[in-house]
Amino acid sequence: MKQLFNISLALLFIFATPTYAQKSKKKNAFKVNYSATHNGTESPGRGMTLIFSDDVAFLSESDDQIQNFIDYGKNQTVTLLNYEDELYKTLTPFDSLPQPKAGDKTETILGYDCQYAVLSSFSNTIEIWYSDKTGAKGSPYQAYLPDRNSLVLKVTVNGSRTLLAKSIEKLDKDSVPDYPFSQATAVSASELEELKIKSRYTTLPVFENQIVNFENLEESYEGQNLESNRTYRFSKGSVVMKKVALPKSWRKGGQVFAKLNCWSNGDAYDRTGSVFAIPADTDKKSMLDALQNGLDQLPVITDNEGSEYQGITSTTNYDSPIELMRFFTSFGVGHFNKLREINNYPWKYEAIYKQDVSSVLPNDQDEIWVGVFIGNYDQGGHKVSLELNFYPSFGDREEPVHYIQPLFYTVNIMEMSGQNYGRLFRNDTLTLEFEVPENVENLQLLYTSTGHGGWGGGDEFNPKLNEIFIDGEPFYKVVPWRTDCATYRLYNPASGNFGNGLSSSDLSRSNWCPATLTPPYVIPLNNLSPGQHSLQVVIDQGPDEGNSFSHWSVSGVLSGEYLNE
Repeated sequence: MKQLFNISLALLFIFATPTYAQKSKKKNAFKVNYSATHNGTESPGRGMTLIFSDDVAFLSESDDQIQNFIDYGKNQTVTLLNYEDELYKTLTPFDSLPQPKAGDKTETILGYDCQYAVLSSFSNTIEIWYSDKTGAKGSPYQAYLPDRNSLVLKVTVNGSRTLLAKSIEKLDKDSVPDYPFSQATAVSASELEELKIKSRYTTLPVFENQIVNFENLEESYEGQNLESNRTYRFSKGSVVMKKVALPKSWRKGGQVFAKLNCWSNGDAYDRTGSVFAIPADTDKKSMLDALQNGLDQLPVITDNEGSEYQGITSTTNYDSPIELMRFFTSFGVGHFNKLREINNYPWKYEAIYKQDVSSVLPNDQDEIWVGVFIGNYDQGGHKVSLELNFYPSFGDREEPVHYIQPLFYTVNIMEMSGQNYGRLFRNDTLTLEFEVPENVENLQLLYTSTGHGGWGGGDEFNPKLNEIFIDGEPFYKVVPWRTDCATYRLYNPASGNFGNGLSSSDLSRSNWCPATLTPPYVIPLNNLSPGQHSLQVVIDQGPDEGNSFSHWSVSGVLSGEYLNE
């Protein structure tokens, strides 16, 4: 009897199996294609495809660096990021998404009578039309869900941009992409946003927590072959330099920004700073030759009173540095925060400077020298961190080779080695010859100018006219002046305070403020014909007063693009 019971049980299992398999059969997969329009006009290439399978909506291509999903089984949206060969994810519950409000509009899309809802996100109005009769679920926008049972067939943002479903088709299960949810490390939404941003561009570190100060350095590099990716300190520590390899992506175009973080390591004063570049592949002499082997490597010009100025203008055999960024340190941010505490003055920890340097960074070089100068006579000095951020191009335009020709640079970055200040404008004119090649377009002059002389009658505190002449004709004039210095008071804990309530860092200055950048003036030169030209810089520099003198730190770089052959 027992044996008969076992046989009957086995037969029951066998005959029941097909019924079980049929019930557990996976549901269909769907592919939904959306077209995009803007103000009623179709936007080719702006559409998207949604795939729905096993309660998951796929909103990205399988090889995208950032992939978005709507996981109905887990009641959350999922964003995955592949960054530096690691997979990260962030999860957002449905109930924390913008909540829709039902409306009374109706529309039939692909034969489905759609319901309507509206929601608001970041001051944008989003209208959605949806149906729960399609067999698929999802939305082309991850955050805009009407409910957990419907497919959004149309989305309109601010009444102008629309994604509209054009087709819904069944999809072979083998065509459904992977959903590597379990392979990813969970991070917060804010952490993922940071990683997203970093993943979109290339960062080239140059210096990190690097001291720039004044001290008697015994090490000499005279006559040596300087190495790549090694930090060198020159001119008694006030100049640091490194030869770095530029990313290959830079040759394809885009934009590059220099980012500098700077804080006091003991120096209380505001100082002139400059980030500059020197091509590694050049037959001409450069400031690097002087930094390594002495000031006598530089060409000299003499003003009308016999004072000599080393290396301030380019010649046929010498190129002045390419200035990437002119900056000014603060009055002691960081080091002096605790030494000068004031109620309701929450001092910043550091000054951060970031500037677009795309037009002055060569894109036909494998390596380039990058340097930072801070003029100071303090052994503690300052600390800096510098990086170059390379952002890819928005389009597919072939990037032409940059034409970059530095013309002049009176920032005396070898001040601690005896290089003269730019004092010649009191009695002379800065004059030079330059040549415009035949095959260059979009030519411009980048002119940076800051005035110095730190007493009441000095040029730092008095507006002065700057004029540029080309071939003897007036071409450009400006009075470089900043009136917004008080904006940066919280970067200047060691700034002196006056009896009338002002601080030294508040005072207006000749085109600079403590803790700020000074961007260049961009002067178009499109009408300048190819060939030889002369250029003169004339500045209304004030007179000396005893041992005090005014001077001007000016730089000029020709920038353009070589015509594609």
